Amino acid sequence: MKFTKTLFRFGAVVLLASVFASCSKMGGLPAEYITVNPNPLEVKANKVEAEITGTFPEKYFAKKAILEVTPVLRYEGGEAVGTTVIYQGEKVKDNNKVVAYKTGGKFTQNISFDYVPGMKKSKLFLTFKAKIGKKEIQIPEVEIAQGTIVTATLANPLEIAGATGADAFQRVIQEKYEAAILFQIQRAELQKKALTTAEVAALQNKISSIQANDSLKVSSLGLSAYASPDGPTDLNEKLAANRKKNTEDFLTKELKKSKLETTVDAKYIAEDWDGFQELMMQSDIQDKELILRVLSMYNDPAQREKEIKNLSAAYTKIADQILPQLRRSKLELVVDVIGKSDEQILAIAKAEPSKLSLEELLYGASIATSASEKAYITGQAISLFPEDWRAYNNLATLKFADGNVDEAKALLATAVAKGGDQPQVNFNLGLVELTAKNYKKAQEYFGKSAGVGEALAEAQGVAYIQSGEYNKAVTAFGNSTSNNAALANLLAGNYQKATAVVDAVKNPTADTYYLKALIGARSSNKDQVISSLTKAIQADKSYAKKAACDIEFAKYLIDSDFLAIVK
Repeated sequence: MKFTKTLFRFGAVVLLASVFASCSKMGGLPAEYITVNPNPLEVKANKVEAEITGTFPEKYFAKKAILEVTPVLRYEGGEAVGTTVIYQGEKVKDNNKVVAYKTGGKFTQNISFDYVPGMKKSKLFLTFKAKIGKKEIQIPEVEIAQGTIVTATLANPLEIAGATGADAFQRVIQEKYEAAILFQIQRAELQKKALTTAEVAALQNKISSIQANDSLKVSSLGLSAYASPDGPTDLNEKLAANRKKNTEDFLTKELKKSKLETTVDAKYIAEDWDGFQELMMQSDIQDKELILRVLSMYNDPAQREKEIKNLSAAYTKIADQILPQLRRSKLELVVDVIGKSDEQILAIAKAEPSKLSLEELLYGASIATSASEKAYITGQAISLFPEDWRAYNNLATLKFADGNVDEAKALLATAVAKGGDQPQVNFNLGLVELTAKNYKKAQEYFGKSAGVGEALAEAQGVAYIQSGEYNKAVTAFGNSTSNNAALANLLAGNYQKATAVVDAVKNPTADTYYLKALIGARSSNKDQVISSLTKAIQADKSYAKKAACDIEFAKYLIDSDFLAIVK
């Protein structure tokens, strides 16, 4: 009996030792057994994604163990929890992935988190929940990656100029005045009755008013004298020439009377067959089609006249209705009406905007030098002409450029309500979507924005950066020399091109210099990093802290020159 008790106690000790031994085999999993790709993590298409691969070593995974592995990304202000994967030992009767005790095994898990700004400073952990049989055991979490590269988030749609609805303002508007002076058959003298028609009087009045009006200027004064195509050619030649001379003398007197100096462009046409054809086409004369056919069949004036006169009934009506209208001098006065100067428009827009037309207000806003002036004048256009979509759209571009995206979006909604599906409005709505990282929706709008100009390619380039398609972004930007174009080349690994682009930026900012520093960091050019960061921080002191927290510069955190400029 005593022997039996002793044997029982010995067996219990062995069993407990065996259990504890099994527990010890499920201890901490060293970080060197785990790799993360990429490491550090990186934002792409507004997500932080990575593949985690690891190894359970030989004689690690207990045969009766169940292990839950969960990736957790902890960052300033929160954490993101990934998908849990469950593994089991050989003797567990379940449907999870089996890991052999003797040989161990490999595992792969993926993470995909929506990016939030705090993730720039972050750590990725694997957390574990384990049990052997019914007993829970503690396995410490393991840090597997640190920091997130956020360079792709530097794409900035606010740098892209919005598309404005063009004004129809014309500084010079041309007015045309026409008059015909008719002559009697085979006569070239000007008849008093022919000079007192309403259209001749209107032309005379306009000539007399030009000299006293600074906003009026003669663009051209033309005179064409004609003879009808009946009768001998020599006679018609003489008639047309004399009619031209007499009419030109009349115009010269009128100009002298009005003290107006201009050149009269005078000419004559002996036989006005073109005028004849035009009047015939407008008439209801019998055999009209036959007569028009004659004109097309014969080029010789004498033959034409002979064939037409053979149509005796028709020719009588032609002689009464058509030919008298062709014995004329045709006058054409073109007057330039000169509008307000830029200075006048801007002054009136500020003081008395109601005295300007919609087109003048829109034009005034386009030439104003400051954003505040542009916004004020455009606002007046909305108040005075609330039904036109362009003013809402144009004010939206100003709000957007100032960073007031919500106000811009509201104005664009009104522009759509007033003007429908306009390319400029669609483009600007696409820019708004880019600020919200909705690159797919933005591309839909850009697809309906044809004709807005070079900014469309720039916007599509930013959309491709946001979607993680860096080579497509480079193609879209083409020869653009903007910060966004430099960023696309940086992300695509084209460091030499990226440097050339950033150096060509017309008005470099702190962002420009910071981009050049990033290019230097990726191409291991310390001098470029230091000199460019120095300029960025001189332009905006906040870039010192930004650089100190940017993992792109991790290898410079122990560099004294780097620390000296970011401290």
